[in-house]
Amino acid sequence: MTAVLPARRPGAVFALPLARTPTLPAADRAALGRRLLAGSVRWSVRGLMAVAVLAFAVLAIGPHVLGYRTMTMLTGSMSPQIDPGDVVVSTPLDVQDVTEGMVISYHIPIDDHRVVTHRVVSVEHGTDGSITVQTKGDANDAVDPWQATLKGDTAYQVRAVIPELGNVIEALRTPVVTKTLVYGAPALLAGWLIRSIWRPGEDDEDDES
Repeated sequence: MTAVLPARRPGAVFALPLARTPTLPAADRAALGRRLLAGSVRWSVRGLMAVAVLAFAVLAIGPHVLGYRTMTMLTGSMSPQIDPGDVVVSTPLDVQDVTEGMVISYHIPIDDHRVVTHRVVSVEHGTDGSITVQTKGDANDAVDPWQATLKGDTAYQVRAVIPELGNVIEALRTPVVTKTLVYGAPALLAGWLIRSIWRPGEDDEDDES
């Protein structure tokens, strides 16, 4: 027997039955939302704590153990190699080994004698063994308006750049984040430990039922 379909009228649209998408009860949706929120908060706090521990290790422990120095770049004079907010890691080398092309961190000989990180463009060796350098920021049009005689026997050459770490450190120092880490992290950790202790008992009750 051949089935005969009804004739389709011009402009008529046949609606096809749609499969129903199963929906969770409201209580289950609320419980799922709470679990997702708790998980996101927990991992966010863990991430902040991990960053804080890493920053402490790099900035406080490393220089004393490994002898390097760190400094947060405040200007864009060395962009794009070093951007504002990046942390530079400088290691010691003999001052006599400073050559053109190196990026070094040193005290400028004028104004507040602040530390800058610029590229060496010329080196002069004095008869008394002194080393005088002229530097330039990669993003600057002109060389620095001074010549600096490096003090002591050690200079510091930039060996590594940690992007954005300085900005992260500044963010961690804000009152809101500091209070969250000091008060919120221990509270979340205590709650997680308490839940871990009681969870096996809950699972046993479910098995017995």
